[in-house]
Amino acid sequence: MTATHSPTIRAAFRGTLGGFTLDASFEVPATGVTALFGPSGCGKSTVLRCLAGLQHLAGSFCAVNGDVWQDRNIFREPYQRPIGYVFQEASLFQHLSVRRNLLYGAPRDGSDSGGIPFDEVIDLLGLGHLLDRSSQHLSGGERQRVAIGRALLSQPKLLLMDEPLSALDRLTKDEILPFLERLHQRLSLPVIYVSHDMAEVERLADHLILMQAGSVLAAGPLGVLQSDPSLPLAVGRDAAVNFDATAGSYDAAYGILTLHVDGGQLLVPAPQVTAGERRRLRIAASDVSLAREAQQASSILNALPARIVSKTAIGPSEVLAVLALGPDGGGAKLLARLTRRSWDLLELAEGMAVIAQVKGVALAPARGQVAADGAALAAPTRPA
Repeated sequence: MTATHSPTIRAAFRGTLGGFTLDASFEVPATGVTALFGPSGCGKSTVLRCLAGLQHLAGSFCAVNGDVWQDRNIFREPYQRPIGYVFQEASLFQHLSVRRNLLYGAPRDGSDSGGIPFDEVIDLLGLGHLLDRSSQHLSGGERQRVAIGRALLSQPKLLLMDEPLSALDRLTKDEILPFLERLHQRLSLPVIYVSHDMAEVERLADHLILMQAGSVLAAGPLGVLQSDPSLPLAVGRDAAVNFDATAGSYDAAYGILTLHVDGGQLLVPAPQVTAGERRRLRIAASDVSLAREAQQASSILNALPARIVSKTAIGPSEVLAVLALGPDGGGAKLLARLTRRSWDLLELAEGMAVIAQVKGVALAPARGQVAADGAALAAPTRPA
């Protein structure tokens, strides 16, 4: 029986650019959205340029699904790499219509090479009513959607996005995010997405490459890195864990949706959705408290059996606990931030069975759902 291997993106970029040293190695799945995340100046955009072949660091390595783009003997130029590139600025051709801007990225022979058809790109990005408009008369969000469409119509095998929302205001970002989620939901194209905005990463990414000062601190599934107490994400004041849940039953009398997660279920005030639909959740460490036993009377809707995986001191007065849902601790990971006094009074310890009381759940809008004006149909909700 022949073993099958999942497609991967493998890279090791090393070199000096002026006074900046890059030493970034990672391997991530060539599926879904992988976010390159870290503070400004840490090397995220440089890694993206290396992937695109726009930056050549001798002795580096890059392979996508086994196809080597760079090693000690090979260096494919940017035009030889099947990539689509979306920059911070849309950089449209001002003298061309939206339609002609889009088609500029399409193969010159007019074929889609088995890739994404023109009509599907138009539908995914909601561009149908803009096709004959001059690119000079577009809003910032519309311009960036056209730029994304142009990149998709080049029929790439890898889409690179360099902080595509950073030049936009918050309202315009919220307009575009549902379109990006729709692309994620309906296309199998792998995406490397550069951002220093954790809210974008939490909403879009499946995998994460965490960077700092030119190096990769860690790479892996988003929820795994968020719940790793050795990484800065877990110990920050706004620490949280994101994971996908499956919609279950709906209590119309109270407007409560049941969401199934690995190791338990959560009750969330939300509009009714189709059973089986996948939804992304965010649970902040500050919204999780611990109890030794289930409380008989409480306003908290969600109290789930869990086990304490680890404890990390945060300064002199606080503790970060990593929890695994389920009586046996085999489910999804959560974080709980509590005072050291509470830890001691409850006589908590690693490995102990506890009740995780979840005071708030942020529920992202349904992936791919956009209103006629491009806005999200639902806002995150935080039940008591």
